Amino acid sequence: MSVKMGLTKQYLRYVPSGNVNIIASSRCNVIFVKLEGQEGRYVATGACEHIIIWDLKLNEKVQVLTGEKTIVTRLASSPDKQCIAAGYEDGIIKIFDLKSGQEVSIFAGHRSEITTLSYDDLGHRLASGSKDTDIIIWDVVAETGICRLKGHKDIITKVIFMSKHNVIISSSKDTLVKFWDLDTEHNFRTLVGHRSEVWSLALTKNNQYLITGCHDNELRLWKLFFIDEGTSECDINLDALNIDEDETTDMQKHPLRCSCVGSILRSSKGRVVSLEVDPSQSILACYGTNNTIELFHFLQESKIHENMSKRLKKKLKKASENPDEANTQLLNAAILKDEIKRLPQIKVSHKVKGLDMVMGKGSELRVCVGVDDNSLDLYSLLVEEKEEPKCLRSIKAHGHRTDVKVVCFSSDNLAFATVSGDSIKLWNRSSLACVRTIECGPALTATFVPGDRYLIVGLKAGTMLIADMASGEIIEKVEAHTKDLRSITLFPDMRGIASGGDDKMVQFWNFELITDFDSTTGAKILSVTHSRTLKLEECVLCVKISPNNRFVAVSLLDTTVKIFFLDTFKFFISLYGHNQPVLCMDISSDSNLIATGSSDRNIKIWGLDFGDCHKSIFAHGNSVTGLAFVPNTHYFFTCGKDGKVKQWDADIYQNIVTLQGHAGEAWTCAISPNGVYVVSCGSDKVIRLYEKTAEPLVLEDEAEEERERAENELITGEMSAVQGQKSQILPSRKTVNSEKGAELILECLEVVKAYDEELSRAKDSNAVELPPLMQAYNCKTSEDLFLEIIKRVRASDLEETLLLLPFTNACEILKMMPRLLKNNFYTELLTRLTVCLIQAHNGPITSNQNLLETLETIKPIIFEKINTLRDTIGYNLHCMLQVKRKLEEDEGVQFFKDATQKKEHKNRIRKNKEKALKRAIMAL
Repeated sequence: MSVKMGLTKQYLRYVPSGNVNIIASSRCNVIFVKLEGQEGRYVATGACEHIIIWDLKLNEKVQVLTGEKTIVTRLASSPDKQCIAAGYEDGIIKIFDLKSGQEVSIFAGHRSEITTLSYDDLGHRLASGSKDTDIIIWDVVAETGICRLKGHKDIITKVIFMSKHNVIISSSKDTLVKFWDLDTEHNFRTLVGHRSEVWSLALTKNNQYLITGCHDNELRLWKLFFIDEGTSECDINLDALNIDEDETTDMQKHPLRCSCVGSILRSSKGRVVSLEVDPSQSILACYGTNNTIELFHFLQESKIHENMSKRLKKKLKKASENPDEANTQLLNAAILKDEIKRLPQIKVSHKVKGLDMVMGKGSELRVCVGVDDNSLDLYSLLVEEKEEPKCLRSIKAHGHRTDVKVVCFSSDNLAFATVSGDSIKLWNRSSLACVRTIECGPALTATFVPGDRYLIVGLKAGTMLIADMASGEIIEKVEAHTKDLRSITLFPDMRGIASGGDDKMVQFWNFELITDFDSTTGAKILSVTHSRTLKLEECVLCVKISPNNRFVAVSLLDTTVKIFFLDTFKFFISLYGHNQPVLCMDISSDSNLIATGSSDRNIKIWGLDFGDCHKSIFAHGNSVTGLAFVPNTHYFFTCGKDGKVKQWDADIYQNIVTLQGHAGEAWTCAISPNGVYVVSCGSDKVIRLYEKTAEPLVLEDEAEEERERAENELITGEMSAVQGQKSQILPSRKTVNSEKGAELILECLEVVKAYDEELSRAKDSNAVELPPLMQAYNCKTSEDLFLEIIKRVRASDLEETLLLLPFTNACEILKMMPRLLKNNFYTELLTRLTVCLIQAHNGPITSNQNLLETLETIKPIIFEKINTLRDTIGYNLHCMLQVKRKLEEDEGVQFFKDATQKKEHKNRIRKNKEKALKRAIMAL
């Protein structure tokens, strides 16, 4: 209901109340996470703007990490699987703590959709790739960007860190694979051997092999090794490794070497979608655009030597049988067939949209698969045995397998039903739980029967189904139409229904109760009997009966809406005006207005008394697919193929509010009989519920907010000429938060300046009253206030915030630095602040003699504070190392990491000696 206050009309706001039906979004991958110390049981999936944690054992949700409006496109778990990094469609990256379910940090640096995320081995850094062709490295601990890497010319498809080396590898649709040295922040090697887009890559076997997947059915293997102090180029047979000779100087200087050693043929056709490895990097999973997952096992050294010996024995036996081949040179090196074992394939029901792997007990491999039909499957495979993979569990009951095309509310407002191409589902409105599921064919329309026990569904085949929602069964199938049944509407007196279809007829049916002969109790069940037929010249798209029981309105394929008298079927009036067919329409509760929505993207409001068009409104960016009046009002909701859901006032012909819509097309919307709830469905497989609140909504305020949002989008997208060069290399980008942070700092500087002037004029400093801002932050001095404001600026936005400050204000901050740095608090923050300001305004600062004197004052203070801090950290580090050595002496053991490093170093030296000896023997 609306409330009039003077000349301003107020409305009550509708807000999102929950989402149902979505299990795993097809636009996001799936990852295993660890909860309650258990690994392999919980999996995280993207669910439009939210992230859902599923318990695969109990087949239920355990946690929902809520988002805002943009959908999740990529997930990555930290090495300890306690945190999740989520990339969104607008380029934002958020990190969530699974234990608390809270948002830990936000990174804004990309300008478009996030396509890949990857943690380093320690979980301290995060690499992100986007459709904007940039790669950004983020410091997760300091919550700020480290660097932005530019070089690719197309969408980034995958980014991964190398362990033990400060190098990342990236692939892109520009057919290139690039190696980046993070110490120097530059690209030192590029693989150019791919002839099509590189869709994914993976590192296996402790970073020994790089696997890349392209548009063909071949996975290319690249051997990676480093020339360090223990290995020289003379110790490695470069000719046998097929290394390109036309390397650039940067490639020759860097110790990493890369060579193509072979390829793996896939059994599937089409392009590679993704390559994934398990945490041990021994299992490689590959899936493409079909429903097949191929698995490859990279064997351990003992197994490789065993395979080599078997192969050499066969060659010796063959040579003894055929003396002509006795001079065949026996290969002492392992080939790919010795090192890689092909595991049985996993076949899923539909296209694979994401997977993750984890090793279970023994040699069991668990693979969780996100399927395109909105489901999750968990498979188990024994790596050491030749057994087919087993599907352990599947999460399907929480959603439809295909797009939901129909929604309708029950008369008691407590439930709503949804119908898709495979099933009917009944949902509890308050708990958003699925109460009942009934299998059926593709449906186009549905409505509840009075009493809410039965649901009548119209199928694409023309059949009308009567479903008993209490028992979960289809009790009757009525051949109502010979072609598609597109619309079913209830009589106002609740005694029957009318149906319209592509067979150019509107059928009228009466309800009746008949005896159920299959029941032993002889109970009565619902049925329908045909009463009348209205024949028309074109296919019927929509049918509505006026609440006063006088008219029946029929939308036809010839773009017109014809209205007939309900009792006699006498033609009353035709509504002309739409350029394309009317897909949806509704009549107000007082039978005065009829609103129509069409494929021409317009909605028209007509008077039902004379059929005159009151107003034509360009409503959506694509076809209007759903329209429904709020009961007892002249407000109505529409949805369209542009994904938006909008509320309108038919009296003043204005858009009241645009609700959070769908990612893709919105198919239809429905309103509860009490007008409190609105439900909509779309191609993103999400069913969204909205609820009316007591919060007032004023059109003027809503329009002002819309303008502010447009201005913010302009602010975040634009770059000034002065800041353009600096902003290109910054990891972050300009955001609304950085604008607000700059405003806070400017306000703080004004307050500090005024307060310091009052102190200088006052004879007694205690007599000067603290400004309200200082009182609000409980600060006693101006330095404390400035520090409080700086601390409230998000770390990832600090550099962009400082770039927005005018030069005069930057000078004021630099002059405050000597006083601030003399305190022993926040040395790192103040040092970073000083360096950022000097970098941003380097030219004007160096040409200002007064500021040079200030910098000369700041320099020794910063060096002194940083040296003190470094000494403290060094002292603590060496104390911890001494404690470690003491523990090793007392316990008589070595820490695992140190022992492993020493063993690897010895093995590397031994292998180099063996290679040198083999080459010497062959030379003789």
